[in-house]
Amino acid sequence: MEAAYPPALAESWDAVGLVCGDPDEPVRRVLFCVDPVESTVDEAVEWGAQLLVSHHPLMLRGVTAVPANTAKGRVVHRLVRAGVALFTAHTNADSADPGVSDALAEALGLTVTGPLDPRPADPLDALSTTVPLAHAERVLAALAEAGAGHVGDYSDAAWLVDGTGQYRPLRGSEPALGRVGEVHREPETRIETVLPRRLRRAVIEALRAAHPYEEPAFDLHEMADLPSSRGLGRVGELPEAEPLSAFVRRVADALPPTAWGVRAAGDPDRPIRTVAVCGGAGDSYLDRATALGVDAYVTADLRHHPAGEHLARADVPGARVPALVDVAHWASEWPWCAQAADVVRAALGGTVEVLVSTRRTDPWTIGATTTPTGRTPA
Repeated sequence: MEAAYPPALAESWDAVGLVCGDPDEPVRRVLFCVDPVESTVDEAVEWGAQLLVSHHPLMLRGVTAVPANTAKGRVVHRLVRAGVALFTAHTNADSADPGVSDALAEALGLTVTGPLDPRPADPLDALSTTVPLAHAERVLAALAEAGAGHVGDYSDAAWLVDGTGQYRPLRGSEPALGRVGEVHREPETRIETVLPRRLRRAVIEALRAAHPYEEPAFDLHEMADLPSSRGLGRVGELPEAEPLSAFVRRVADALPPTAWGVRAAGDPDRPIRTVAVCGGAGDSYLDRATALGVDAYVTADLRHHPAGEHLARADVPGARVPALVDVAHWASEWPWCAQAADVVRAALGGTVEVLVSTRRTDPWTIGATTTPTGRTPA
């Protein structure tokens, strides 16, 4: 789970990872859900799961106690007493590739072309050093073991060139090669490689430990941020354009039913081909979706004022404003559960059973529309 949804991708305010449970306990069955609530905990216990994986955190805000007579406390006590661990992947699953919005896009039949709000790739450093020819392999191995030289699906990546190094050991030094006070020249290999910035300390320590010189020389530079396929939301395309009314029906058919249902704002006959999606509450990305020029934007929890202000831009000559499709928060994130289950299924080769919860934990339970005899505002 952490390989697929790296905790480092989580927002600073988030709470992800193991919430409760013993990491040393064996796991044979894993249940996946959106919300860690009493209903899904009951399902995990009834099915005999040892681990419940949820998208939403149980305790996003700090607490000082979890008594069993509180809603969250009851969940914690139920989990612990039943021997069920709880693991959460929240905003790290939102930004991962693939992540929550990829699952939503796939459910809608979209071919993803990129993130809605891209995140840069992991920050990298560029490292170069020189080492006597006979010690080059040892230093290369030490750097790789510490995490340097990993580029995409490749490891041990480095550029090597042979040359001659020069230095003069001064009084007080203990040179591995050469004599104090004399200029020494040594055939050396120059090694250039990259490393995740978060591993800088470990890589430099490994370099110093493996290098034969008392004071190894090296250059370290921070590389510019590079784009990546990670980030919040996704942009994709339908196989062919279809009217907004048909697209709304596509969304409704693709997601689990809720009392909220699916609602849209826009011309029912407008052709829809390019679509932005964002699992969960996404009205903060209305401007981003507009800037990308998509035909429609699918998300959850659209509020009155942001939606109204967004649609008002359509009155500006030449403006291209996406149609809006609003779905229930829970429904927009539920497709991720199958994606996460596939991660565990693929990684553990069938040694662990996985199950996606179908219990609707959307808080809204009743929906109604105005009858023809209802009052109509003036």
